[in-house]
Amino acid sequence: MTDEALLIIDYTNDFVDDNGALTCGKPAQVLADQIVKLADEFYEAGKWVILPTDKHFKGNPYHPETKLFPPHNLPNTWGRKFYGPLEDWYQAHKDSDHVVLLDKGRYSAFCGTGLDLFLRERHVGRVHLTGVCTDICVLHTAMDAYNHGYDITVHEKAVAALNDAGQNWALNHFKSCLGAEVVD
Repeated sequence: MTDEALLIIDYTNDFVDDNGALTCGKPAQVLADQIVKLADEFYEAGKWVILPTDKHFKGNPYHPETKLFPPHNLPNTWGRKFYGPLEDWYQAHKDSDHVVLLDKGRYSAFCGTGLDLFLRERHVGRVHLTGVCTDICVLHTAMDAYNHGYDITVHEKAVAALNDAGQNWALNHFKSCLGAEVVD
């Protein structure tokens, strides 16, 4: 039997809170309880809860996002802390070997990280995707998961984009091009 992992992607103040540097706003804020509920379910079942989280450096001339977006998810800032109840959940569970904060520097949680090896060592065959932004980091993580051969489940009520057009396009792309299961 293959194991499963929940990925909570970039659910930070900078991406979710009204005062965040690159916020998805209210559509992302309403996801908080569902994301924490999923985290509890996976944790209590002995499955993996992984929090791939952007880590950027202000004015980095070598990173393409520096030209595309305002500074966000800078180390040791309020913006990089998890949003609302997820921060409390993480603080209560961060010492568990089944809860992993994964620093990432690109859209995909697989790019430049050890995520693929981590999952394979633990016989994870299905990744469950939640977080933000649906049409950016969640999408690129899904594409890499697909290319690495993972089964993909996207939790529609636990992802949000910067706008409705991006949300709808990405949800359709998950199903039609990546063969992902999209569930409530």
